[in-house]
Amino acid sequence: MELSQPRGILDQWSDLFWRKKAVLLFLLLAPPLLWLGFVYIGSLLALLLQSFFSIDEFSGLVNYEFTLKTYGELFLPANYDIILRTVLMAASVSIAAAVIAFPIAYYAARYARGKMKAFFYLAVMMPLWSSYLVKVYAWKLILAKEGILNWAVEGMGASILLNAVLSLPVIGGNSLSVSYIGTFLVFLYVWLPFMILPLQASLERVPLNLIEASDDLGAEKRQTFWHITMPLAMPGLIAGSIFTFSLTLGDYIIPQIVGSSRRFIGQAVYQHQGTAGNIPLAAAFAVVPILIMGFYLWMAKRKGAFDAL
Repeated sequence: MELSQPRGILDQWSDLFWRKKAVLLFLLLAPPLLWLGFVYIGSLLALLLQSFFSIDEFSGLVNYEFTLKTYGELFLPANYDIILRTVLMAASVSIAAAVIAFPIAYYAARYARGKMKAFFYLAVMMPLWSSYLVKVYAWKLILAKEGILNWAVEGMGASILLNAVLSLPVIGGNSLSVSYIGTFLVFLYVWLPFMILPLQASLERVPLNLIEASDDLGAEKRQTFWHITMPLAMPGLIAGSIFTFSLTLGDYIIPQIVGSSRRFIGQAVYQHQGTAGNIPLAAAFAVVPILIMGFYLWMAKRKGAFDAL
């Protein structure tokens, strides 16, 4: 009769995890949940707490008494302009990205097959593999007055048109690299893949039999698009806009490198917590994108946008 070998500690733990899968699940989820709770959510709560303090105008020190004075400062003309400027830029980038991404995503979802579909994914995702900072500096050189884009415009004899656009009072500048147009173009280039991919995934879920039924019933292509394709693709469109809108809303690097001296929210947060030393106002500025995106995500969830992520 053979004697059973003593079981090792690893075998005992293995049996325990097999019998009580909840213990294994808890041990697997505990580290990331603790990280999320203490580091991420904790930092957001600390940020929110700082926004209810204020700066003593005489000493320049933080006054640790709860007040809404700092939030009231957001409605001063200079600060309100920063918020409005950032939101308008984020909305413009999202709309332009949707207009450009839709035909690309539609072709990939309906017509691209095999190698062409692989090429589509490669072409869309390849810009994401390069350094974000390198891409921004490359665009600064492209949009500069001596850059390749200005050289191409001159070669086509369209310098008068470009100068007319740059002479516009708000969006213009000495060159594209120091104008809102340049900032817009860089934002659009950098975030466009985040609109194309969820939109393409959503368009692939549109049943072909609905489009065929629409054709059989005599509907025009325009009617089929607006009454079948667009409503069913809307979750992907909203999902893509979540990325483009939120990333533009909180970005610091692009408006710092490309564009005019007028600040965006990211620059205001950096300057107030750094040079100015006004931590409460910087925290209040940082809360603004959180509130905007919280409302935006709530609306997107109601539209079923998360199904396309």
